[in-house]
Amino acid sequence: MTQKYDLHSIFSSINQAMTTDLQIARTTAGHPGDKGDASEGDWVKLFNDYLPQRYQALKCHVIDSQNAVSGQIDVAIVDRQYTPFIWQHKGLKVVPVEAVYAIFEVKQELNKLHIDYAHDKIGSVRNLHKTSLPIPHAGGVYDAKPNISIIGGLLTLSSAYTPFFSDATENALNADVDTGRIDIGCVADSGAYRRHPYEGYYSHRASKSPVTGFMLELIAMLQELGTVPMIDLRAYAKWLD
Repeated sequence: MTQKYDLHSIFSSINQAMTTDLQIARTTAGHPGDKGDASEGDWVKLFNDYLPQRYQALKCHVIDSQNAVSGQIDVAIVDRQYTPFIWQHKGLKVVPVEAVYAIFEVKQELNKLHIDYAHDKIGSVRNLHKTSLPIPHAGGVYDAKPNISIIGGLLTLSSAYTPFFSDATENALNADVDTGRIDIGCVADSGAYRRHPYEGYYSHRASKSPVTGFMLELIAMLQELGTVPMIDLRAYAKWLD
């Protein structure tokens, strides 16, 4: 008899594998920096395994055509189809802000300190200057595409709040709903949450497979963004001289 696949089992296995990897990173890595690197690597691998191939997840700095640079981004989801890297060398990467779809801060625990830190890190990317050029096509030229609204998120293994998403959690998240806004987040051992931009509130869901639920929602949000705009490479080239 042919073995049938089952969506519930598939989704559960993805979640279990990711949660196990994050727990191993927490309990085995002795140095905080090593623990952080391992956890970031786990999320990068998950994204690159399951996101459509038009995207690439990586750790990087983000730069703009005016030579301003973000803080180091734990996990960025960038365009791998249309936008070139600015620089990469032995694992170090710098990407232009026009290439960025989403940025995530990775921490062990969801708490106010880490939420505030994520606000600052996300804001350091959203505040960068973005270019967008008119797009040539067979019948003429399309107008320059508006820049996308970069998704900002926070990824953790556990939560300091009880339940994992409480009034205190939402108050901390609402401390910055402008450039540092956190749009989506995952607590791998408990649940996921996201902000509804038009209604202005956060919804959350405790789940036995929070990582998988988070991934499906993230992919849906990326689909809604469409494609990044056409970068003005000549604006970057002025720094050659």
